[in-house]
Amino acid sequence: MTTPHPTAGDLTHLVKAYDVRGVVPDQLDERIAEAVGAAFVRITGATAITVGWDMRPSSPALSAAFSRGAASQGADVVQIGLASTDQLYFASGHLDLPGAMFTASHNPAKYNGIKMCRAAAAPVGQDTGLSEIRELAARELAEPGTIAPAATQGTVTQQDLLTAYADHLRTLVDITGNRRLKVVVDAGNGMGGHTVPVVFDGLPLDVVPMYFELDGSFPNHEANPLDPKNIVDLQKKVVEVGADLGLAFDGDADRCFVVDERGEPVPPSSVTALVAVRELAKHPGASIIHNLITSQSVPEIVREHGGVPVRTRVGHSFIKQMMAETGAVFGGEHSAHYYFADFWKADTGMLAAMHVLAALGEQPGPLSELVAQYTRYAASGEINSEVADQAGRAAAVRAAYEGKPGIGIDDLDGMTIAGDGWWFNLRPSNTEPLLRLNVEARTPEEVAAIRDAVLAIVRA
Repeated sequence: MTTPHPTAGDLTHLVKAYDVRGVVPDQLDERIAEAVGAAFVRITGATAITVGWDMRPSSPALSAAFSRGAASQGADVVQIGLASTDQLYFASGHLDLPGAMFTASHNPAKYNGIKMCRAAAAPVGQDTGLSEIRELAARELAEPGTIAPAATQGTVTQQDLLTAYADHLRTLVDITGNRRLKVVVDAGNGMGGHTVPVVFDGLPLDVVPMYFELDGSFPNHEANPLDPKNIVDLQKKVVEVGADLGLAFDGDADRCFVVDERGEPVPPSSVTALVAVRELAKHPGASIIHNLITSQSVPEIVREHGGVPVRTRVGHSFIKQMMAETGAVFGGEHSAHYYFADFWKADTGMLAAMHVLAALGEQPGPLSELVAQYTRYAASGEINSEVADQAGRAAAVRAAYEGKPGIGIDDLDGMTIAGDGWWFNLRPSNTEPLLRLNVEARTPEEVAAIRDAVLAIVRA
């Protein structure tokens, strides 16, 4: 029995807030990829685009179909081949072309997706063209020929930009004169295994590689370092080999997680604060973006170093948009996405990793001591609860706190409730029937008490 093609209406579920993502081939197939490619060119008005893909088995065929759709509209396609997502953003900036990256990031092997951007890695989200791309592609799928082919077809060519990408990163952060460091890198069988050897080549680093073999079936663990179980191997290896630190990349290597010399995870908020301080040293008084789930220590440290903290919603399109509006030099998210003005305002886990390596190598102490100054509060991490009625459970939590003395509530992204020295955010997932809870307070005991009180309501 063959799987039926998704109907045009299915694009509503396939197209998320800032990318396309679904199960292959049940929700995303070559027919859909080709329609989206044609719609992408029509909506952006591009005469040429660049396309990259990750190591998932379905990525080459889907990216080829997207390229066909783009070329049918007269756009020339520059395929950069296997790439990390930030390598695709580099290509978009370097070539000054709109781009499309085929990846489902940290999702399991059966998924794939498309992250799209305009020239210079400018975001394409629901409010910046993605909804129009979805609508036009849906019409093409319902009535083939809706997007008429151009009189002259575009060309499809290949260009290897991996070395140029590595060279660019190394001009932004120079660690060549630093002390030698031993670093364990867990690529999770994702694209870090493709980029790390080239970026780190010749630097004062002794690299201990883990799971560098590109394998979209993820045989060792999910390529999602946000889940603590997926960095256990890295933590053990760092201690076992006496490394100075460990780095873990997600599937498309646009996020990087850091482990200190004791095997302890370094909170992404601490990395955000560390990099912010380094960027403020180069750009005094600049703005630094942080999403509303980032630790309160980030805006505190930014202010202490003369910067201007800017709070935003969760999601890369929101952060990129805010960076453009404010002229911010750097932005960080709780999920270990890090955005740099000198990388076309795009997110790159590799550049964040190089900042950590530079900061550590410039001084003699261990990483745990270095990041201690950036870690001021206890946090729960993100806790997901599957609920049938997201709005109803969130309303019940609001009712439990609203009107109490000293309690503030804001609705920038989900609901953030704050008291004296603590806050929590409860927000619905864009893609699943989940409520996501993040709690921060002065002590682990306070975090546990607030977490348990909120979860009791959410899961009632």
